[in-house]
Amino acid sequence: MPATLEKWEVQPHEQLVEAGDGILTVAGDIPMPLGNFPRRMTVVRLQGGRTAIWSAIALDEPEMQQIEALGAPSFLIVPGDHHRLDAKIWLDRYPAAKVIAPPGARAMVEEAVPVDATHDILDDPEVNFCVVPGTGQHEAFLHIRRADGVTLVTNDIIGNVAHPHGIGANIMGRLFSFGVTEPQVPRPVKRGLEDKTLLAARFRAWAAEPELKRIIVSHGDVLDENPREALLKLAASLD
Repeated sequence: MPATLEKWEVQPHEQLVEAGDGILTVAGDIPMPLGNFPRRMTVVRLQGGRTAIWSAIALDEPEMQQIEALGAPSFLIVPGDHHRLDAKIWLDRYPAAKVIAPPGARAMVEEAVPVDATHDILDDPEVNFCVVPGTGQHEAFLHIRRADGVTLVTNDIIGNVAHPHGIGANIMGRLFSFGVTEPQVPRPVKRGLEDKTLLAARFRAWAAEPELKRIIVSHGDVLDENPREALLKLAASLD
């Protein structure tokens, strides 16, 4: 699989679903030997008839129209170094969109698309783009506060691949600790952390959010059952 697609190419994916108030998400697959490894795109409605696209995935036209009905794709968020596969084809389709990436990932993201900002330019009081502490500024997250509660959208710091598709995906999920049996901090992320204590503190701060409703991860299932307990276990795994 190339680092960046050059033309609109729809890879295997599930149905686009509503995950919360003004939030759509879809689980897709990255083709690999003996199975497909899961990835996930999240679309967030912003004020002013706009949307932010987190970790873009090309979809079929009816689902693209569903996204456009939520709001004009105005921001393409590449939340880490390795989520660039569909970035160029999305920017080709929506050339007015601004690309956002965390500061530490900027160089790698710009191998695929130019980065317009490494900080929050979403201009929405309910949606905040932030950098995850302890990751050397390589990982971003979204904090979304709506009437139905708080939603966190994270990238590679939490793996929840509870349903890997195929032997290869199962082996990869277990080998790299992507959360086959329970949510985990993947092994490659843990090895690359700048400060484990800062990430653990962030997990505990999220767990203390009284209105926390769900966590949408970039690899695996949405965490909407006992997200606080999962976060505390993740923090403990870093101590």
